[in-house]
Amino acid sequence: MKQYIETNKERFIEELFSLLRIPSVSSLEQHKGDMLLCAERLVELLKEAGADQADVYPTAGHPVVFGQKLVDPSLPTVLVYGHYDVQPVDPIELWHSDPFEPEIRDGAIYARGANDDKGQLFMHIKAFEFMVRQDKLKHNVKFILEGEEEIGSPSLAAWASANKELLAADIILVSDTTMISESVPSINCGMRGLSYVEVKVTGPNKDLHSGHYGGAVANPINVLCDMISSLIDNDGHITVKGFYDDVVELSAEDRAKLSRAPFDIDEYKEFLDINEVKGEAGYSTLERTGIRPCLDVNGIWGGYTGEGAKTVLPSVAHAKISMRLVPNQDSATITRLFEEHFKSIAPDYVKVEVMPHHGGDGFLIPISSPAYKAAEKAMTEVYGIEPVPSRGGGSIPILADLQRILGIDPLLMGFGLERDTIHSPNESYLLKQLFAGMEAIALFYKYY
Repeated sequence: MKQYIETNKERFIEELFSLLRIPSVSSLEQHKGDMLLCAERLVELLKEAGADQADVYPTAGHPVVFGQKLVDPSLPTVLVYGHYDVQPVDPIELWHSDPFEPEIRDGAIYARGANDDKGQLFMHIKAFEFMVRQDKLKHNVKFILEGEEEIGSPSLAAWASANKELLAADIILVSDTTMISESVPSINCGMRGLSYVEVKVTGPNKDLHSGHYGGAVANPINVLCDMISSLIDNDGHITVKGFYDDVVELSAEDRAKLSRAPFDIDEYKEFLDINEVKGEAGYSTLERTGIRPCLDVNGIWGGYTGEGAKTVLPSVAHAKISMRLVPNQDSATITRLFEEHFKSIAPDYVKVEVMPHHGGDGFLIPISSPAYKAAEKAMTEVYGIEPVPSRGGGSIPILADLQRILGIDPLLMGFGLERDTIHSPNESYLLKQLFAGMEAIALFYKYY
């Protein structure tokens, strides 16, 4: 594979750039046409790589791309999952280059989607191309590439349920996660779930003059801030009643296994430019982001935020809140518990609404499976060191749905790094990780 990459790297980069130039932002209506354009480009790439079939399939939302090459029904089947939608680029002024005109700087591709997930799904297409063209493919391979992961995959579960036979496979292979570091490869054996809500606190029926009414009428922003601050106590515990009821505590033995992952707290703080870390008492930083749930405010607004001063007592305040969940916590249950709790702590002088957005459950996979062992062997060969099993702090809620619908486990061979700043301005992906990923995926097929 190394020689194939070296021979074709310029073509690979230009083909990836053709995907990155398409602003496939799933959350913005203005990019609906770009979603279809990106799906159609993926169909072209799959067919050029050697797929016998590749098509765009409509869903209730953005389209799904499905492609396959069936070598022999008696052979194992790998279902590759990825997503072609990307996050919005705001704040655009913080980008050092056009987010949809990819550039290579200091050995990395800079563009929205460079890592998450166009760059990583592209590795699978090229590893598949190599296996087909070199007549090395001894598996059936299917691709399911969706356009709604960044908005919670609202349409894919229903589409997958209606197409179970089409998607039948032995393993779901995914590259949409990060490794611990370039020198310490890792394989995610679990990810957290998600519950995402928006809250609205309303006070007076209109914005008021803060001089005429300040001190006499409740300010919704002040009230919202008080309510939010009460959601987490001084020990970092979430105060929503029933929140931890289904959380499974890891044994000391399991915690010791996970602690094998190397972690430098000083390097971590320096990278983030913070003086100290903060989180749930009794747990390490890695445990807080891997095996424990959390609650965070993702955005808060209300009143006047324009240039200059406007002395207003606002009528309404809003916030968006995400809760990362651990396996065994049910997303719908947590959303209901949060809504009940948030409304119960609202004082009489405001009205409160809770609007659920999206969510999904977490999952765990065994590290003793043949697929995990094949990935472990492949990554050891590429990086020269055995990968460490890890638990991902992020969420890909649809994977738990696919696991349930299809009855097969996902395997997460991610090659991103924290330096790639996905979801933020100046998202990037190191070329050496792009090419290492192609090589490791091809070796996975060899050993699986």
